[in-house]
Amino acid sequence: MLDSLEKGEWQLRFRDGSPARKVCVRTGRELIQLRHSAGGCNRFVVEDGRNEVTVQYTCPGDGYGRTNVRKEGPSLVQIDSQGIVGGRPFQFSAEARRTGSCR
Repeated sequence: MLDSLEKGEWQLRFRDGSPARKVCVRTGRELIQLRHSAGGCNRFVVEDGRNEVTVQYTCPGDGYGRTNVRKEGPSLVQIDSQGIVGGRPFQFSAEARRTGSCR
């Protein structure tokens, strides 16, 4: 499902009112580990449907997470993620839209 997303710059708007964030999407997988930016994480695909994917991942020494991405269109997705980063829990819901080309 992630491969079918439009490539380019996407803006994430968090439902809790946190500041919006921009992400350059090249493969779609950039939307999976939004709180764990370091590499070296192991991923396990729990569900990979036509319009939805759920991925669980573990980052040795930095925590873990589980992210669900639901596609509403090639340039609009809903993201729900939760886990532990740096010893602290996190949870967020966000909407991501393609806004243009990556800079």
